[in-house]
Amino acid sequence: MRIAVVDHGAGNLVSIAQGLSAAGCRVMVSTDRADLHRADGVVLPGVGSTASVMEGLRAGGFIDPLLDLEAPLLGICVGMQVLFTASEEDGAVCLGIWRGTVDKLRGTPRIPHIGWNDVSGPDHPLLDGTDRVFYFVHSFAPVPADPKVAIGETTYGEAFCSAVSDGRRHGVQFHPERSGPAGLRLLANFVLLCEEAADAA
Repeated sequence: MRIAVVDHGAGNLVSIAQGLSAAGCRVMVSTDRADLHRADGVVLPGVGSTASVMEGLRAGGFIDPLLDLEAPLLGICVGMQVLFTASEEDGAVCLGIWRGTVDKLRGTPRIPHIGWNDVSGPDHPLLDGTDRVFYFVHSFAPVPADPKVAIGETTYGEAFCSAVSDGRRHGVQFHPERSGPAGLRLLANFVLLCEEAADAA
């Protein structure tokens, strides 16, 4: 399996690449948009703000390849947030792969939400075999227009959507690359989903 990790200038690229390599795939940390079409799966990381991530994607020429992508996609943290329509954080217009907004966390003890927390929700192949406890660092979270894409929910003050999937495209608000064995299992699960998609193609 060839997994492309999009290098748009913001993300924990080394840790993500190491986690994917541990799952037995070949990892391309890519600044070349053409790599996305050669890959069996794509990981879109992100730290910072939605506006800065979108600017990095535009500068790298990644927006059209992401919108046209047929291989499975995994967005991590802000890399998931930019898959929605727009963000309350900075008014950024995002990719719009899913309809919905990214809103500031409400009713929280403090901002940002930093630390370990549970992800509840239905069984899903992306979360299979994990203890569903992951590491979070964020102040915003997605509000999907279609509740059916939400596969995980976390409570920090109020409940928020922490994982999404439509079967081919997936997103997590937490950082699997910082979540120990559970995070490594999630990345391995994504590689398995990429293998299944390649076999079905």
